[in-house]
Amino acid sequence: MISDRVTDALTIRTALPAEADVIADLHVRARATYYRDGLPQDDVDWREAWHASIGRPDGHVLCAVQQGRIVGIASFRTPGGAPADEVKLFQFHVDPGHWRSGIGTALHTACVEEWRAGGKRTAVLDVHTNNRRAQAFYARQGWAPDPENPPAEGDHHLFLRFSVPGE
Repeated sequence: MISDRVTDALTIRTALPAEADVIADLHVRARATYYRDGLPQDDVDWREAWHASIGRPDGHVLCAVQQGRIVGIASFRTPGGAPADEVKLFQFHVDPGHWRSGIGTALHTACVEEWRAGGKRTAVLDVHTNNRRAQAFYARQGWAPDPENPPAEGDHHLFLRFSVPGE
């Protein structure tokens, strides 16, 4: 659906299956920044998980590429049981060495364009409670706490909702 989008030497495009290893490495580096005691052992093979996400016919993985290097990733799809006009942003990461450079905003804009083109009206996500940087980013993009999913006692995730703007 998305064609290559180039902005100031930044290209946002659909990820390729051969890029799953690079994407998994970026994901782990970004994720490690918000766990104070290091990444928890979760028995997830992230390389395989990203390979599967890239290959899903019902999902999308976008990557932001700068100077030939993947510097940002986003994965989204409509989860089973959700309304057809809802999309979930499952993963959204920018390489920590490129934070605050506009990559996240450009990648988010590309996601919103893709959602709008696909007829999505609402987007949802969950963000780790210790990831204050990401929470602030999402708030700047227009995300707000999801009234249908208030925080549960002891949960380590906040649930956010975004209204996809129309044409």
